[in-house]
Amino acid sequence: MTQYTKNPDVIATLSPEEFYVTQESGTERPGTGKLLGNKEPGIYVDIVSGEPLFASSDKYESGCGWPSFTKPIDNVTEHRDASLGMIRTEVRSKHGDSHLGHVFPDGPRDRGGLRYCINSASLRFVHRDDMEGEGYGAYLNQVEDVA
Repeated sequence: MTQYTKNPDVIATLSPEEFYVTQESGTERPGTGKLLGNKEPGIYVDIVSGEPLFASSDKYESGCGWPSFTKPIDNVTEHRDASLGMIRTEVRSKHGDSHLGHVFPDGPRDRGGLRYCINSASLRFVHRDDMEGEGYGAYLNQVEDVA
C-alpha cells in the first residue's frame, strides 16, 4: 500500500501560489485556477503528498470560481475554520496536511448536497490514461467519462 506523507522536497519546488495555498491556508483568486475548466477523466491528488482526493466524475460547475466536487474519494479531513469573521468547514489532505479549500452545504441535492470548493493550486490532475502507471489503478473504477 502506498504511503502518503508531507514531502519537504516537493514543498521546496512549489510555486509561490501553491505554497501560499497549501502551507499557509491561502486562497487563489476566483476564476484563475488551472484546473477550474478541466473536463478530462481522471483523479485529483494532493500536490504535496500525492494522495488521491477527488474523482473527475464528482466534479461539477458550481459557478463559484473554484473547482467544485460533490464528494471526496478519500484522504480528506474537515476542520472548523473561524477566520474571516465567519464559521466555515476547512478541508485538508489527511496525510499531507495541505489546505485544499472548504466544504459548503449548497451543492447539488441529488448528489448529497455538498460542495467541496477546492483551490487548483493544491491539486495535481492525473489523467485516467496515466492512473495505472502512476500507481492510482485502484481508483480507476471511480472515474467515468465526463462531458
